[in-house]
Amino acid sequence: MRYIFLTVALLSTRALWAQNDSTAQHSLSISGYADVYYAYDFNKPANHIIAPFLYNYNRHNTFNVNLAMIKASYNRERVRGNIALMAGTYTNDNMTNEKGALKNIYEADAGVKIVKNKNLWIDAGILPSHIGWESAIGKDGPTLTRSIAAENSPYFETGARLSYTTDNGKWYIAALALNGWQRIERPDGNNSIAFGHQVIFKPNASITINSSSFIGNDKPDSIRQMRYFHDLYGQLQLSKHFALTLGLDAGAEQQFKNSDRYNTWYSAVAIAAYTLNNWNIALRGEYYQDPRGVIIPVATANGFKTWGYSLNVDRRITGNFLWRVEARAFNSKDKLFLQNNQPTYNKFLITSSLAFSF
Repeated sequence: MRYIFLTVALLSTRALWAQNDSTAQHSLSISGYADVYYAYDFNKPANHIIAPFLYNYNRHNTFNVNLAMIKASYNRERVRGNIALMAGTYTNDNMTNEKGALKNIYEADAGVKIVKNKNLWIDAGILPSHIGWESAIGKDGPTLTRSIAAENSPYFETGARLSYTTDNGKWYIAALALNGWQRIERPDGNNSIAFGHQVIFKPNASITINSSSFIGNDKPDSIRQMRYFHDLYGQLQLSKHFALTLGLDAGAEQQFKNSDRYNTWYSAVAIAAYTLNNWNIALRGEYYQDPRGVIIPVATANGFKTWGYSLNVDRRITGNFLWRVEARAFNSKDKLFLQNNQPTYNKFLITSSLAFSF
């Protein structure tokens, strides 16, 4: 109900501005997104949770809403801002560290252009993450589900961002000061600021190369452990119909406070997508290794060392509706999964979703 009231209030405000400013219709926009899904895990988990390291489309044998969101965006020459509220299983699984109504905030930020004739901006608030090639908005990616790398790196961040885009649009450079690793509120006892950078290079319309980082401590100061993380990916439009995404993430975290030893993890992903008319087919292969359980803790001898594969077929029904079906499999070095209450190396599932946006 509160989302309905918010939408009505925003639309009413827009109408009032339009009466007094002939350019107002170009400044405020309202958009929405909803992604409904059904997933079937052939391991048949009794608690309906497909895997603890997945945070999207993670309910077995139930019809559910992954993400429903309404967003208001304001853009003028020197100022901009966004407010987006959300609900769904994505919210429940990704916002466990946040309290109360903060769990329902997808984005809330404001920005100002600090040089009139240059694309130099300062934005602050709850921002989309500067890390990764996938976001929580499923329709924007070539695959239905998110990669293991995306699920286990930040989808959002809270802080301030200084960004610059060159006049020719080929370079985007940003520096960030953050509350922590995918957090709105800082952990109790933590008084340290985290930092990040992002550089995007687009030499032409067919190539995008991204470098992003995170440096900081995400634990109370009494057990401070510095974390260093880097995300590198390239997106290549090899032809009119064929696209390729290649990603490599690597991280290291101190084993304990003031330690000169580090626990490390990394992930590699390749996604090939073929699009023709209103159809899309995507094939993904990925590997994630976290032997010491920094990001994905498991109680096995080798830690988390898992391969993943998926194939999805999409049909764009209209400009607003996208239907998708995906088959996905995991194979781990240790018996991480359960089938009929017995440990197993493998997991196989099928997911289908219908996404609507306006």
